[in-house]
Amino acid sequence: MSAPLRRRHLVLAGAAASLALLVAGCTSNQPKDTATQAAQTQAVSDNDAPGKQVTIGFSAPAADHGWMSSITKSAVAEAGKYPDVKLVQAEATNDVNLQISQIESFINDKVDAIVLLPFDGAALTEVATKAMRAGIPVINVDREFSDPNAARVTVLGDNYGMGVSAGKYICDQLGGKTDAKVAEIAGIDSLPLTQDRSKGFKDALATCGLSVSNRVAADFTVQGGEEAAANLLQAAPKLDAIWNHDDDQGVGVMAAIENAGRHEFFMVGGAGSKQVMNQIKADNTVIKATVIYPSTQAADAVRLARLLVQGKAMSDLVEVEVPRKVQLYAPVVTKANVDKYLPTAFES
Repeated sequence: MSAPLRRRHLVLAGAAASLALLVAGCTSNQPKDTATQAAQTQAVSDNDAPGKQVTIGFSAPAADHGWMSSITKSAVAEAGKYPDVKLVQAEATNDVNLQISQIESFINDKVDAIVLLPFDGAALTEVATKAMRAGIPVINVDREFSDPNAARVTVLGDNYGMGVSAGKYICDQLGGKTDAKVAEIAGIDSLPLTQDRSKGFKDALATCGLSVSNRVAADFTVQGGEEAAANLLQAAPKLDAIWNHDDDQGVGVMAAIENAGRHEFFMVGGAGSKQVMNQIKADNTVIKATVIYPSTQAADAVRLARLLVQGKAMSDLVEVEVPRKVQLYAPVVTKANVDKYLPTAFES
C-alpha cells in the first residue's frame, strides 16, 4: 500500500471510530444521565426515620391570645409526631425571672436542646448564652436575643415582610387610584415588630403612589382593637382600605366596623387566624385578605432541634448543616388560596 493511501485509510478508520463513540454516547450515556438525575430528584430523605433519642426543653410566654396559644400547641403536636423526641414543657409565663429559672433548670437537667420563645429577648440572652456554653443548642423563636451567639438557630416570622405583603395587596386592589384613603391599625407602637410592620407597609404603598392617610395603634387585644378602630372610623368619614396588623385584635376591629355600619372599604388582616380565613372564604364581610405571621415557628424549631442533636441537616438544602437563621415568609391569604392555609391557621 502506498504512503498516501495508507494515510487516507488511517484517517477514515479514525473517523469511523470517533463516529462509533459519538453514536454510543448518544444512545447510552444520555439515558444513564437522565436516570441518574431522576434518581437524585426522587431521592427521599431519611430525616423522619427514628434516630437518637432527643430531649428538648420548651419554654414560651403565657398563651394570652390565640397566636401565642397556637405557638405552644403546634410545638407540642410536632414533638408528638416523633417517637425519638421527648418534649419537656415548662409552664408558660410572662414572668422574665421565672422563664430564666426554667432555662437554668433545663441546663442543670442536661437536656439535648432548648426551644425558647422568650417573653423578652434581651432579658433571656444571658441565660441562653449560658446554655450554649454548656453545649446545649438553643433554638430562639420569634423574639430575638440581643446577641446572636446566644442561639444556634433563630426561627423568625417576617414583620417587615408582613407590611410589604399587605401594602402590595392593597396597591394591586386599588389599581392606581392615587387619591385612595388607606388606614392602618397597628399593634403596640413601642415594639420593634410593630415598627417593622409599619415601615414595610409604608414602603410598599409608596411604590404605587399611596400613603397612610389615617393611623391608630391598638394593643393586640380585642378590646384595644375595638377602641382603636372606633376612633379611626370617627376620624375618617371615607376610606378605601384598612390594614389591621393583628387578627386577634381584629375581632374588636370588626365589632367597631359593624357598630359604625361602615362597608365602603375592604380590610386586610394580619397573622392569619382561622376566624379571619373563614370570613375570607365566605366573602361576606369587609375582610378580603390576611397576611400570615406563622404560628408554626415553634413547631419548626422543634424539628430543627431534633435535626441538630441527631447530626442531620435540612434535606432540601445542599448544605450539610442546619442554617443559622430561618425567616418564614409572609404570604397573603385570599379567597383564591385560603384552603391552602386553613390547616395551619390559629384560633383567635
